[in-house]
Amino acid sequence: MSRFIPGLPPPRPTPLKERASILFVEKGQLDVLDGAFVLVDAGGVRTHIAIGGLVCLMLEPGTRVSHAAAALAARAGTLLIWVGEAGVRLYASGQPGGARADRLLLQARLALDDAARLKVVRKMYALRFGEDAPERRSVDQLRGIEGARVRETYRLLARTHGAEWDGRRYDPQEWDTANLVNRCLSAATAALYGITEAAILAAGYAPAIGFLHTGKPQSFVYDIADIVKFETVVPEAFRVAAAVQHERPLDGQRISDPVAAVRHRCRDQFRRTNLLARLIPLIEEVLAAGGLEMPPIQEEAMPVAFQDAKGLGDAGHRG
Repeated sequence: MSRFIPGLPPPRPTPLKERASILFVEKGQLDVLDGAFVLVDAGGVRTHIAIGGLVCLMLEPGTRVSHAAAALAARAGTLLIWVGEAGVRLYASGQPGGARADRLLLQARLALDDAARLKVVRKMYALRFGEDAPERRSVDQLRGIEGARVRETYRLLARTHGAEWDGRRYDPQEWDTANLVNRCLSAATAALYGITEAAILAAGYAPAIGFLHTGKPQSFVYDIADIVKFETVVPEAFRVAAAVQHERPLDGQRISDPVAAVRHRCRDQFRRTNLLARLIPLIEEVLAAGGLEMPPIQEEAMPVAFQDAKGLGDAGHRG
C-alpha cells in the first residue's frame, strides 16, 4: 500500500493524451517490487516500467502478472491486454477508469435506433474517406462500399511503397503461415487496436457495441481505429515490409525483426500525429452524429476516468 504525503491528495492518473502509447511485454513476470512496477525475467533481472505513463501493456505469451501488478495498473489507469504472438489475437483485457452508465446507455440507444446508427456510420465514412457517404444507402450497403475502397487503398499503398501484395489474408491461429506483409499489417493494427480500446474504456464506453462492425468483443474498437489506420499504421507496415522484401535499409538501418520495426514506427507515428489526444474527441464526435442526447448523470455515477485539469487562468492563460 503506497503512502501519501500528509495533507496532499492522492495523485490523479495522467491524462491519456499525455502518456506514451503502448509497450509489448513477453517472457517475464510483472510484479510490484520496492513500490515500482517491474518485469522480472527468468534470471531475476528487473526492468522498471513507468506504468502510470503508458496507455496499455500488451502481454504476449510467456508473461505472468501478479495481483499487486494488476491492482497497480488499474489504479494508474493503464490497460492490460493479453494477446497472442505479435499481438495478433486478443484473449482478455482489463478496464481502466470505469464504465459510465450515461455513456453506455447512449451508445446502446444509438446502436439500437436504426436511423441514429445510420447517421453514426455515415459520419465514420466521412471521417475516414474525407467525403460524404452515398445517399440512400443502408448500413450493409455502406459496409460493402467501404470494403471495396479499403481493398483498393491497400493495393495503392502497396504499389506506392513497392511492396509485393496479394491481398489481406492471414489465419490468427496460424501466425507463421502469413506472408511478410500480412504479418507487418497485423502487428501494426494490433498496436492501434490496443490504444483505441484503452481510449474507449477510459471514456466510459463499451468496446463491444459497434455500428459498422458488430458481433465481436472489439466491434467499436474496429469502428474507431479504422477511421485513422490508413493515415497512421498501415503505411508504416508497408514501408517496413517493402524494405525487407527488397533487402534495403530503412532510415539508414537494416531490419532484422520486421514485427519489432513496425511496432517502433507505429509508436513514433502515434507521437507525431498526437493520436492519443485525438482519440477520445473522435469517439465523441462520431457518437454525437447520431443526434441523441446523453442521458442524465446519476449522482452516484463514477467520475470521468481521465479529466483534464482546470487551467490556472482565463482562456488566454497558458498554464
